[in-house]
Amino acid sequence: MNDSETSIPIAIQAEAAPQRIKPSIYPEPFFSRMSKREKRPLGDLFGLKNFGVNLTKLSPGGESALLHRHSKQDEFVFILQGSPTLVTDVKEIDLFPGMCAGFPAQGVAHQLVNRTDTDVVYLEVGDRSSGDEGSYPNDDIKAALDADGKWKFTHKDGRPY
Repeated sequence: MNDSETSIPIAIQAEAAPQRIKPSIYPEPFFSRMSKREKRPLGDLFGLKNFGVNLTKLSPGGESALLHRHSKQDEFVFILQGSPTLVTDVKEIDLFPGMCAGFPAQGVAHQLVNRTDTDVVYLEVGDRSSGDEGSYPNDDIKAALDADGKWKFTHKDGRPY
C-alpha cells in the first residue's frame, strides 16, 4: 500500500467530513446566492472518480443551485433532514425526510430551496460525464465541463464572466 492509499479513508461519520472551502464555483452575481449552502464532498474524500457524492446542508433561505439541467449528467438527491421545496421548470414539490428525487440528463430543470426556518440536510449524487454542459433557464449563465474536469461559466451569448 502506498502513501496515497493510506490517506484515503474506508469509512467515516459523514458529518465529520471536511466542508468544501469555497461555498460555490458560480461567478457573481450568482456566487452570493449560495451563501446559505454547505457541502461536504464525500465522494472526493474516498477518491471516487466516476461519480460525486455530497452531504449538503441548506440553512433557511438557502438554494442548492441555480435552477438548472445537465446535458449528460444524471443527478439524484435523498432528503435526510428538513423539508425543502423541489423547484422545477414544470412544478414545485415539497419534500420530506426519506424522500428522494432523480434528474436524468436533459430532463427537467431543478433546484432545492429551503423555505422553512430549520436546516435541510440531504445527499446529492451525480456522475462526472465528460463534455457535460449546464443550462439555466432563469439566469444569464451557462456552464461547460472542460477537459480538466473544471466548470467554465459564460453568459448565454458566450461572453466570459
